[in-house]
Formats: sequence, C-alpha cells, structure tokens
Amino acid sequence: MKQIGVGLLGFGTVGAGVVDGLQRNRALLSDRLGVDIVMRRIADLDITTSRGVTVAPGVLTTDSQAVIADPGVDIVVELIGGTGAARKLMMAALEAGKPVVTANKKLLAEHGEEIFALAHKRNVDIYFGASVGGGIPIVRVLREGLVGNAVVRIHGILNGTCNYILTRMEREGLPFDEVLAEAQRLGYAEADPALDIDGFDTAHKAAILTLLSYGFHVPMDSLPIEGIRGLDGLDVQYARELGYRIKLLATVARVGNAVEVRVGPTLVPLHHMLASVAGVFNAVMVRGDMSGDTLYYGRGAGREPTASTVIGDIADIARNLRTNQPRHVRTAQTALEKPRPCTAEEMRSAFYLRLMVKDQAGSLGRFTSILGKHGVSIAAVMQKAANGAGADGFVPVVALTHSTPEASLNAALDEITASGVVSTRPVSLRMLEE
Repeated sequence: MKQIGVGLLGFGTVGAGVVDGLQRNRALLSDRLGVDIVMRRIADLDITTSRGVTVAPGVLTTDSQAVIADPGVDIVVELIGGTGAARKLMMAALEAGKPVVTANKKLLAEHGEEIFALAHKRNVDIYFGASVGGGIPIVRVLREGLVGNAVVRIHGILNGTCNYILTRMEREGLPFDEVLAEAQRLGYAEADPALDIDGFDTAHKAAILTLLSYGFHVPMDSLPIEGIRGLDGLDVQYARELGYRIKLLATVARVGNAVEVRVGPTLVPLHHMLASVAGVFNAVMVRGDMSGDTLYYGRGAGREPTASTVIGDIADIARNLRTNQPRHVRTAQTALEKPRPCTAEEMRSAFYLRLMVKDQAGSLGRFTSILGKHGVSIAAVMQKAANGAGADGFVPVVALTHSTPEASLNAALDEITASGVVSTRPVSLRMLEE
C-alpha cells in the first residue's frame, strides 16, 4: 500500500492531538483511503516536553525547514499559529510543491491572497477546515456540500470564549468582568483575552467565510468589528425580557451586488436556532439560494475536535495524491462578476437602544423626535424601572427600531448625546432580522 508522509510544524495541544489521532486510527484510515498515512517529521522549538504521545526516534526536530525539505514528507501541516514564521514556512512548503493543511485563521485572513495565489501557481492543494469552527466542518460544507448554491447570508457564533461569557451573564446574572475571570481560570480564555473578547478572532473567521462564499478578500482594517468587552449586564437582562438573547455574531450577507461583513454583539430572537447555542459551543447558519437555511453546530476549539478536522483535511489530500488530482488549488470564486464589500452607508439593521434619559416631562418626546428627524423609525419604546440603574435623575429607556441605515442611527445618537436629554451616549446593539 502506498505511504503518504506527513510533516507537522508545531507540536502543541492540537498538534499532539493530530499525532494521536493518526496513530490511533491508522488502520481505519488506511482501509478508508487506500493509502497508509505516516507521521514522518515533527518540528517544534521544544522537543523534550512530553505531549502524551509516542513518536519514533528521529521524527522530532527543531528545524522546520528540514521538515519541508524532507523528500519523505508529502503533506505539510502548519499548526504554529501567528503570521511570522508560519507565513514563511507555509509559503516555502507551497513553493516546494507540497500541499498544506493549516488551522491558522489569522494568517489566512491577513495574508490569504498571496497564499492562495501561490497555491494556484504551484498547482498544489491548501486545506484549512480547522481555521473556522474547530470541529465544525463549515469550510468543507461551503467548498463541497453547498457548492451548487449561491450563498445568500451566513450568521455565525464563532468564538467559544465569548459565547461562554454571554451564557453565564444571562443565566446567572453575573457581571462581565467576573465571568471573564472565571473563564480564564477554567482555561476558556487566555491571560490576554483581547483577541477573543474584542471580536478579532471572530473577524478572522468571518473573512475566511467571505472568501469561500463570495470570492474576495476582506481587508481586516475595513471590517466593522465590535466585541463584548464591558457589555452591561443590564442589556443582557433587558434583551431577555424582550424575547432575545445577545450573541457575538459574525454576519456575511449579500446586499444587492455588495456583501456586508461585520462582527458585533447582536440580539437574537429566543425562537431562533442560534439562540440555543450555549457555553463554549459554536454554530454557523448558512442560507443558500437552493438549500435554504442549514445549521452546523459543535465545539469550536479543543484538542480533539480541531485535530479531527485537521486529520480530515490530511485524508482528503492523501486521496488527491493517490489519484494525482489536486482539488482545492483555488479558493476564490471565478464568477464573471464578483460582489464588492458593502460601504458604511449601505449597512442597515434593526437596533436595540438603551438610553439613560432625564426623568422629567418631555424627555421621552425629545429623543424620539430626534430619531424621527434622522429617519429612524421606532418599533417599540418602554421606560424601565430604575432598579438602582438610574443615577442623578436619569432612568433607563429601551427602544427597538425598524431596519434603518446605520449611518442615520449614529447621526441621531450623536445629536441625542449632545442634547443633554441623556446622561451618556446611548447603547446600541444590532438585532438579527430573519
């Protein structure tokens, strides 16, 4: 039976999971694929610390370039992370004509254009199923299962840390800072959680989904990103009372001949399938023009779920090598007319607003008239009991708007803030429109 040699760059948690899975299920994979997948070389800066798996003598090395250059290595798996050494090594592997598997969402989001261009030039596969959703096969779904569909929109809960925090805040009424500290203690959040809670991790994944669905790279500096840092528990409570649950949502949606791509906390109706996604779990809902809505749910991170997806990619490339037929050389669509990113002026949504309004006659009418002046239509407005939230004679008022241009809403909120009728700038959160 033909052997396919794998070279692994990065022997951390996921890397060790990949080695373990390939060893544990070697016979199963051979039977299913018709080839024998063998771990030839593993490179890491630390090759002395035990990872709980045993490898043959001579497999471990600190020289990453030696892994790429090894003639016995047919597939290079990059699990280093980051955009420095990982980028150089991935480009070197592709230049050498070796197919690549990666889980590096940041690298693909920021440098994907040159990476995919080189893969196309060298006619080699690049697989990245674990870069979005961990153990959820959403990349494979978009590349294969829904390839006959024009994607209408995607909504995704793509960061387990944020979803865990939001779940605890709602269910237990805990403040953001307290839940974040607990998430760090449990290992769900990093010591520096900025990448997760400020929305950048989700944004990298949204950029990859955009590329798969619409065939263009989104510059990260143009992508509207809002995280959950400092989200007020009062808004979590009010959202629930109104029949919604707040989720950090990635949205990729066709708007005419443009595509809206954004990340931010969003009110999701309780009856919506995404509202039931709790704890560290992820989910992606895709609407195709033929398939309608389909939902993909599972663990978005972790050693074995992520390793499972990486091994699936290795297996696919092994099949391709057996037949000498690369399949995923190109990622961008080849449609004659590709969509463009939405401009800020084209983005619109229904919004949840919370205003701390001066508790005196006429205040309510004042801010509603300002909203109307800017063309923002109110669907509902209600004054909430202060319950200790009011200060200096200001009380919470919640308003829900109809769909409106975001630019119009922001202009209205600027004027409301300057009017003196509110104590601070109003909180505004997007609402998921079905």
